[in-house]
Amino acid sequence: MKIINGLVFDLERGFIARELYTKNDVITSTASDASDDPIVDASGCYVIPGLVDVHFHGCCGEDFSDATPEGLQKMADYELSNGVTYICPAGMTLPEDQLIKLCQNAANHKASSDHGAELVGINLEGPFLSEAKKGAQNGAYLRDPDLDLLKRLQEEAQGLVKLVTIAPEQPGALDFIRGAGDITVSVGHTTADYDTASAAFAAGARHATHLYNGMPPLHHRTPGVIGAAFDAPSAKVEVICDGVHIHQSVIRLTFRLFGKERVILISDSLRAAGMPDGQYVLGGQDVIVRGNRATLADNPNTLAGSATNLMDCMRTAVSFGIPLEDAVRAASYNPAQSIGMDNRIGTLDAGKDATMILLDQKDLSIKKMIFHGKVIA
Repeated sequence: MKIINGLVFDLERGFIARELYTKNDVITSTASDASDDPIVDASGCYVIPGLVDVHFHGCCGEDFSDATPEGLQKMADYELSNGVTYICPAGMTLPEDQLIKLCQNAANHKASSDHGAELVGINLEGPFLSEAKKGAQNGAYLRDPDLDLLKRLQEEAQGLVKLVTIAPEQPGALDFIRGAGDITVSVGHTTADYDTASAAFAAGARHATHLYNGMPPLHHRTPGVIGAAFDAPSAKVEVICDGVHIHQSVIRLTFRLFGKERVILISDSLRAAGMPDGQYVLGGQDVIVRGNRATLADNPNTLAGSATNLMDCMRTAVSFGIPLEDAVRAASYNPAQSIGMDNRIGTLDAGKDATMILLDQKDLSIKKMIFHGKVIA
């Protein structure tokens, strides 16, 4: 396949006019010799990598934590239809048996599904969190960092666990971080001060879960997790850019503060994404959704995830003044890098997956999608 006339995302140069070539399901550096290769005209379009959401709980009425095969497939189909081609859905603070079920369900889906967004990992957002900063998580199932439990879950997931969130002030946290191996440890849902968070990053944590939310605020004398993440060059930070969780000025500040290389856009969506306003369930707790705002039913001041998919979060970032090339990077390459998948996905370089989205240059709507070398929309 040859993709012509588009402005193509480049990690170093932004958007450049060039042709893209694919063979089977891989991007190649040169065109095929075959004269009958299909041509995709990308005139008037930006060509970007498929997006990678490393932190979302659900969508279209389904939740990853329900651990049902049909629900996970429905989620994968919805995400792909919105240009989110690679997914790393997140669990919640749940009983161990339910965590095992969602890990098994993900592994079975990975082995058998032949359509929808590709599941590339599991994000364990819980149960190793702080009671004081649990947010919409169920406090009844919180527990201290437990490396043996993490290893059991990873075994049930057949190696799919890519991210795990911990509160580093909890007993055993530093040993947990050092023993997590290839799993990226993220600091979040925490009351940690600067020194405690810095010790976590020094021990090997390299990610911060939905920055600003579920942690102490940045203060000029007590910089907390935010300051510690800034001072840890290897740390990447998630931001929920739905227009509700974080003010647009802070979105701009975060990109300036951490640089385009270290910001990861996430949706943190719950099952209400793609659904009408109403009452939903998240981690066993009732949630009220009105527009983009989702809150606990019994505590309207506690946000409970978003009702927005990652593509819309990326568009929102652009509307807030983030350059398109930086927003695309934060929704594709940076998250792929954070879970060790950047050798395969996240850019449009030769040797990478032939997965790309053609966005209308006028309004960033999806004009066409190519997934694993095939035009699917």
